Formats: sequence, structure tokens, C-alpha cells
Amino acid sequence: MAEDTDALAAMAEILSPHCRVTTMSGGALIADWRRTRFLGMTATELQKITGGSPADRAEIVGALISAGCARTRRKDRIDAEVGFWLRAVHLLIRTLGFGRVLRLLSLAAPGYARADLPSAADVARLKRAVQAHSRGSWFVNDDCKSQAVTAFVLLRRRGLQAVLHVGVREHPFAMHAWTSSAGLCIPDADPQGHAFTPVLSICCGGH
Repeated sequence: MAEDTDALAAMAEILSPHCRVTTMSGGALIADWRRTRFLGMTATELQKITGGSPADRAEIVGALISAGCARTRRKDRIDAEVGFWLRAVHLLIRTLGFGRVLRLLSLAAPGYARADLPSAADVARLKRAVQAHSRGSWFVNDDCKSQAVTAFVLLRRRGLQAVLHVGVREHPFAMHAWTSSAGLCIPDADPQGHAFTPVLSICCGGH
């Protein structure tokens, strides 16, 4: 049903990154993976998201915020999270070296993976945020290693499937890193059209 699809899409925009919504008979089910709990919504409540009045929508959003499943100003929060991790990862790489940072990934990236697949829209949104912060920071200076590790950590901390690749090119020799998820790569796997052969791939929990 188109109305249900629109409502679910609207819900996905409202919910926190650690929550997912799926349609059920008579309503919807919100899975809160951070707290390992499930919240139900009736069909009437779901319809208020797209077809209700502004007051109805505000009531639903307010209830989700109170339940810890949604937050206000989501874009600002995500941008702040991306900026923090990007700077922290870049500093660690410069201090410890890229190889040691890769060995520490299991401390920041959990080993479990959720059953639902990452959304291409969510990964694309994360890619834009990571690249915007990287290119706009004189400190990070568009470093592919920092972008790849940041994207990997943020996706894995949400329990989403992601693979971090390290590749090389022989002529002329160069190294490149990227994280793949939902069919997208952060940053691009072939920058400026140059192909890199993966020599190392890390998936769940840094393994």
C-alpha cells in the first residue's frame, strides 16, 4: 500500500539511527537496537505521520523522543558525530599509524550485525557528511583512510553491515582505503577513475 510505504519512509526519517521500523498487520513495529527492545504502533498512529494534522504529527514525534527512539535536529547531531569521529580517527592514524588503528577497530566496532540490511539512502547521507567534513577540515584534508575508518565505525556501531577495504595500485604505486555498505563506497573505491586491488578487507568487529 502506497500510504503505508509513505508512512514508513517518514518514520525512517524521524527515528534515531539505531532504530528501524517495519510494517505489521494493524500497524508497525519499531526495533530499538541500542536498548534491545521493540515498540508497537497502531495503524492510526502510523497514519498520523503522513495524513494527520501538524498537531497529530508533533504528538507522535514527541512520544518517540520521550521513548528515546527519535531526537530533534537529527542532521545537526549526525554532523557533530561525524566531525568528532573523523578528527579522532585522523589523530589516531597520525599518532599510532594506520596498521595499529586497524587492529584497534574491534574496540570501537561491535561484532554483531543486525538482520536488516543498511539503507542505501542512509549510507549516501553518511557519505555526504563524511566527505563534507573531510574536505572542509584543514586537519583531515580529505584523507581517504580517515574517511574509510570513520564510516566503518559509525556503520558498525549501529549494527549495520560494512566492510573496510585497503587496496593498492602498482603503476604508479599508491594505497587507498574505503568502506563499502549497501552498494556504496565511502570514499569512492576508484577515485578519479583509478582502480585499486583490495589486499585487506575487514568486516564485523574489526576481523
